[in-house]
Amino acid sequence: MEMIKTQDLAFTYPGTEDQVNTRALRGVDVTIERGSFVVILGHNGSGKSTLLELLMRFWDVQKGRVRLSGTDVSSINTGNLREMESFVTQETHLFHDSIKNNLRIAKLDATDDEIVAACKKAAVHEFIMTLPQGYDTPVGELGDTLSGGERQRLGLARAFLHDAPLMLLDEPTSNLDSLNEAVILK
Repeated sequence: MEMIKTQDLAFTYPGTEDQVNTRALRGVDVTIERGSFVVILGHNGSGKSTLLELLMRFWDVQKGRVRLSGTDVSSINTGNLREMESFVTQETHLFHDSIKNNLRIAKLDATDDEIVAACKKAAVHEFIMTLPQGYDTPVGELGDTLSGGERQRLGLARAFLHDAPLMLLDEPTSNLDSLNEAVILK
């Protein structure tokens, strides 16, 4: 059964309509089956991130359709849509709080064991255990006490903890070294 289907999808960012060649997407037809692993490749500015944002309904579709499990995303309650999708962007946003609380955003009732399991999948558990207070270590405002790769692995851990049927990853390993990238992709 199909999980995602787009038909003749087109999108132009607001405010750029009068500029030449500003359409971010044009005539995109995609069918993604439940349980599949799909990689979308393209050069910078080809619309990969825009496609993911439309799947998350950060923007309204201007032309064409986006369906999730046969239902147009525009008719899905935003809360229900967020329950069905995990989205990891190139930049993980963290709050001035503990690592554990930053992860719990994905699942408020998560047990410590669930948090550790998600961090192991994201290849960040061992790093966390080297910190003075482990999972209770505070991160600075916007996570500025962590490297880009550490923030990105925490973002992946959030997605694993959320455990949604659909995981959307926008260059999820762009800040990682090849060893951590291989562990996460496995």
